[in-house]
Amino acid sequence: MASPAFPGLLLCFAAMVLLIFVSVSAPTWEKISFLDVTVGGRTTHFGVLGFTGSGRSVGYRIDPTVFGLPNTTLDNNVNNVIHSLTFVLILHPIAAGLSALAVLFGLCGAAYSRAGTIFMAFAASLATTVTLVAWIIDMVLWSIFRNSIRSAVAQSQVAQAVGNTSAQYGNAIWLTLGALVALLLASCAGALGSCGRFSRNEKSKGKV
Repeated sequence: MASPAFPGLLLCFAAMVLLIFVSVSAPTWEKISFLDVTVGGRTTHFGVLGFTGSGRSVGYRIDPTVFGLPNTTLDNNVNNVIHSLTFVLILHPIAAGLSALAVLFGLCGAAYSRAGTIFMAFAASLATTVTLVAWIIDMVLWSIFRNSIRSAVAQSQVAQAVGNTSAQYGNAIWLTLGALVALLLASCAGALGSCGRFSRNEKSKGKV
């Protein structure tokens, strides 16, 4: 019979993989990004530690001129808000680390350890909280930037200067949401699993 910790372990592992993918997003891995901005046929991908062609750092400032947009695309106040919020993107690798910790505890729980399953549920709950905050920040940050670009296009500020321009959400936002759902389910599965039977000898003892 499988350990009661097994469902939670699988969900924590899935969340960990998703969050690792997000953590190594652009500029490290261009196929994973939060926002994709296309200007004149050239696409810039934005990730946790920077964007296409930039260096890697915790928190970064977005200069529209770097990827071909006029400097007036972002208001100074908006740019300062975006810059501040990019520091919070570090929550994604933190959530990945907490998910990995939950996986380690889950492995102990899979070996029929009640304590391991309880700690897995606790670590998964922490990871859920961090991932939720990270996802909310994602939606706020990239919606502000996306809407700023679209507003500039609507006012013809960008369209006249550089031609075809678009800003679309990337897959990292939805990967983070998937990890959030997996961690939430893992927390519930771990809490329920901790009440299950863990000793392989319990059944035989009951027959004696």
